[in-house]
Amino acid sequence: MVISSLEEFKAQDIVKIDLIGKTSMADSMLIASGTSSRQIRAIAENTVTEIKKSSSVNVNIEGLNQSDWVLIDAGDIIIHLFRPEVREFYNLEKMWQVDSSEDASTETIEL
Repeated sequence: MVISSLEEFKAQDIVKIDLIGKTSMADSMLIASGTSSRQIRAIAENTVTEIKKSSSVNVNIEGLNQSDWVLIDAGDIIIHLFRPEVREFYNLEKMWQVDSSEDASTETIEL
């Protein structure tokens, strides 16, 4: 549901990171890019709306005003939305040591 929402609003380079056994903050992390701050804001707002429609999870969102990097905390799932250059700078995939060939486009994550 979350990945399909990201795809619906044209998020790019969606990567899913399994956090089980790595941290207690969440079970999964999704990282995606948008082409502009406006697109990232739209992706974030619509993803939060979809999460709230389908679950009772308390959703927190940070960074929406600037929309260079938006973080959505949906309990067991953390979603990072970046402009490409900001994503490259912070390089969370490397921090969490994710193989760049991993692709989330065929996976589903339910809340």
